[in-house]
Amino acid sequence: MRIGFIGLGIMGEAMCYNIIRKHDGDVYIYDVKTEPVQRLAEKGGIACDSAIDAAKHSDVIITMLPRSEDSLSVYKEILPAVNATKICIDMSTIDPSVSLKISVMIQAHGGHFLDAPVVKSKAAAVLGNIGIYVGGEKEIYFQVKPILQYMGSNVLYMGSSGKGIGMKICQTTLLAQIQNGVNEALAMAVKQGIDVDRFTAALSFGGGQNAYFDERQMAIKNKDYTTTFSVRNMSKDIDICRRLAKTEGVQTESLEGIREVYDRALEAGYGDKDYSSVIDMVFEKNYVKYKPKL
Repeated sequence: MRIGFIGLGIMGEAMCYNIIRKHDGDVYIYDVKTEPVQRLAEKGGIACDSAIDAAKHSDVIITMLPRSEDSLSVYKEILPAVNATKICIDMSTIDPSVSLKISVMIQAHGGHFLDAPVVKSKAAAVLGNIGIYVGGEKEIYFQVKPILQYMGSNVLYMGSSGKGIGMKICQTTLLAQIQNGVNEALAMAVKQGIDVDRFTAALSFGGGQNAYFDERQMAIKNKDYTTTFSVRNMSKDIDICRRLAKTEGVQTESLEGIREVYDRALEAGYGDKDYSSVIDMVFEKNYVKYKPKL
């Protein structure tokens, strides 16, 4: 089975590399940036000149793109290559309404479509340990599940088209609120003179322990904002959360405060930094002074 992978960003490059090294078959690759294409071509991927070039050569077409408009644009481009032999898997985090639009578009050309967004960050992508939520035809899901397992150790079928991306938005909604809770609690601790190490140890004793802080505590302690998932991308995902909540009639008041934190981070030039860096905005607003120990 020939696989095409379109979109080699922070997550996509690592995900695609796991396919290249584990799959016994050709992997066709494309991105608008040439650098990641060259890196993966050196590792066994087959470089393509365009998205439709990759799609024409592939039985399974995987996309990992930053925004709704990017996914829609790519699928419109590759549509002439779509037929009943093609399976398309969009692993991007996009608006559910756009994902459903793409699904209808692909199916109208005889193809098959799954929405399969991912959770966790670059470190997990490198290890092939991301989580993947899948929506679409169950028979097609089982057909491509081994390919998804090249990239993720936890692959979960959520139901019909749109259910995978819908679950990803629920996950993001919760993550944003956990992150903001950690940032505000840590601001309160530091202001009382409790250092980050003691805060971390104490948190592990009770119900406040959480996966976000377990993963990001050293980065926060050392103010190491090397990007694993950017402020800009998290901001985009939060906006999708807010739109979906409005569509479904769900009240999510806490997201409005979080939106304000991310707005300030973007205004401060934090867009390309790791999303954990927004703690600086919370500390600044609360007049908390914190410097990592060198």
